[in-house]
Amino acid sequence: MAILENIRKRTTILILIIGLALFAFVISGVFVNGDIAGEGKVGSAVAEINGKEISIDAFRKNIEAASRNGSGQSSMQLINSVFDQEVKRTILNEQFDKLGIEVGQDQIIDFLKTSGYSQNPSFQNEDGIFDPSIFKQTVADWKANNPLQYDSWLQTEQVIMHLAKEKTYYDLIKAGVGATLKEGELDYKLANDKMDIKYVKVPFSSIPDSSITVAKSEISEYINAHQKDFKQEASRDIHFVYFEEKPSEADIESAKQYVAKLMNDQYGFDRTKASVEGEAVNDTVLGFRNTKDVATFLDLHSDIKFDSIYKSKSELPALFADSLVALNIGETFGPYRDGDYFKVSKMINKKEGGSVKASHILVAYEGAQRAKPEVKRTKEEAEARAKELLKDARSKDADFAQMARENSDGGSAPQGGDLGFFQKERMVPAFSDFAFSNPVGTIGMVETDFGFHIIKVEEKEEIYQIAHLARIIEASEETLNSLFTEATKFEMGTSSNGKVFTDFAKENNYEIKPVNKIKALDENLPGIGSQRQIVQWAFNEDTEIGDIKRFGINNGYAVVQLLAQYKEGLMSVEDASAQVLPIIRKEKKAAQILNTYKGKTMEEIAKEGNFTVSNATGLTVKSPIIPGSGSEPAVVGAAYAMKEGDTSDLIVGTSGVFKLNLIKKEEAPSLDNYSTYANSLKAATANKVNTEVYNALKEASDIEDLRADFY
Repeated sequence: MAILENIRKRTTILILIIGLALFAFVISGVFVNGDIAGEGKVGSAVAEINGKEISIDAFRKNIEAASRNGSGQSSMQLINSVFDQEVKRTILNEQFDKLGIEVGQDQIIDFLKTSGYSQNPSFQNEDGIFDPSIFKQTVADWKANNPLQYDSWLQTEQVIMHLAKEKTYYDLIKAGVGATLKEGELDYKLANDKMDIKYVKVPFSSIPDSSITVAKSEISEYINAHQKDFKQEASRDIHFVYFEEKPSEADIESAKQYVAKLMNDQYGFDRTKASVEGEAVNDTVLGFRNTKDVATFLDLHSDIKFDSIYKSKSELPALFADSLVALNIGETFGPYRDGDYFKVSKMINKKEGGSVKASHILVAYEGAQRAKPEVKRTKEEAEARAKELLKDARSKDADFAQMARENSDGGSAPQGGDLGFFQKERMVPAFSDFAFSNPVGTIGMVETDFGFHIIKVEEKEEIYQIAHLARIIEASEETLNSLFTEATKFEMGTSSNGKVFTDFAKENNYEIKPVNKIKALDENLPGIGSQRQIVQWAFNEDTEIGDIKRFGINNGYAVVQLLAQYKEGLMSVEDASAQVLPIIRKEKKAAQILNTYKGKTMEEIAKEGNFTVSNATGLTVKSPIIPGSGSEPAVVGAAYAMKEGDTSDLIVGTSGVFKLNLIKKEEAPSLDNYSTYANSLKAATANKVNTEVYNALKEASDIEDLRADFY
């Protein structure tokens, strides 16, 4: 790796630089020396990294801390994320210790200034700028007056110290990364020297795969020769039948009948007219169609309570919106199925033009509400500017959206001032009064606490207040019991009676879902989500190939069978054959083509094989695309090394074997200085330092991952 080679070449220089950089940073308890919180062996280890154990107790504490941060990750995602952090921290700490890297006050302050911590208002001055003295004083105040906050900070400062060390470490490596002007010149030429070629290609596809024989021993030899490419983790193959908890046809009909029955008046106990003493009162109970108190009725009978908010047609269920908006006040529609509910909907009220779409140009002034810091105009200047814009906006050829993008101080400026549809209560009174009291197309100006607004009324639409009597469609207890019985019978029928899993599933019209190469720490299974219990069972040492087990999962049951077990290490011939066969076939095809056409001209190759002699122009090494053949770096690279008029030998490419003639090579104009290209190469290499150096360190580390023993 080029970066690591540079590191090796500059080891003495790096150590000298590091030695000059070493000094400690102590601010009365801020950034004190010490290990990161949670480190230390207490109980069993969740991992061993280069001989250093990560205790499960400390690991769990770090997971709890990460969970409190509210990352939104699932349990296994959180575990994996924290584990990766622990591995990285341990590996890098080894490097810090070997090189004696510590961080000093200047590095810490510089890190805080350029990190998210600088945005903490507690560390900022009155201008909103991170202030080191305020930062130190704030932490000192926490220590004296807020122990809980200070304890939390102590954990945070450990993270900050590690990140600062990390930055120092990578910056020192980047100091050894560079590019000469000669390298910059070469990079320029590879991107800009152009070549025109004439070529003939014998595509690999011209030889049928069926004509190439590949022995098992050849696959084995290839795997052994390329072991790094064929390492595998321990994994499992399973398949399963999913018994989903879902409503039966009887459950669906029951929900429909429930809302249908409540539409009309009935005679019976009326809870709304019960006596003070709680005695029952029998009377005609008004149904949803005739009730005078919709909110109370829905509280008693509906799975969706009354929502008094008015909605536009676009906010109503798309399949039924036309029918709903056509209702007169007091009319009902339904029963109808809307997703997981059966509903009867009743029009309570309508408002013509109750929702307005408007655009605006905001001219703010210094001191106005939410005015940006860069706004320095006075109120008088803002009013004068707004009047100018109003005049321009009312002109015949005005583009209001473009004017808003160029002149508005409002957050909607990038959208051309478009505020979308809104109801009257959403905007400040002056703005709403103008938008709702003027017809579509009107442009005018109003003043609010935010500044001066040039408003254009774009559209108006009717809004509706609709009540929904709804019953959720869900599986009944009878349906759930039947599902459990069905899943149990399937499990027993395949595991106890000796019936083949697949055959029994087909007999009963069950869908079998395969999942291949599950890893020990996988969590999600296609179609049934997070199922650690199934993954753990598949990897349990007592579970054997062919074993079957029923699992209770979210929304049902899964009956699972273990199909295959793959050990960690080198892939078997059978497992690797799908990947290796195309490679060996290609090698054999290339050898066959080279033998067939060796010493022949392009024209002879084209004639004998019925191939075409083609031309390609403007080829560059940095973009080695040959039209019709795709990326062919070996072919274009060979052309770059040739002289005009030369003809190549046969060249094995990506898609076939080529023979070419370099017709023309147009060298790019020389530059006075190639520093721009050299700097670009240096920057590109430096940008890869963090990732590539860590990956190299990780690859060289001895990591024993024991997570699967605990999770």
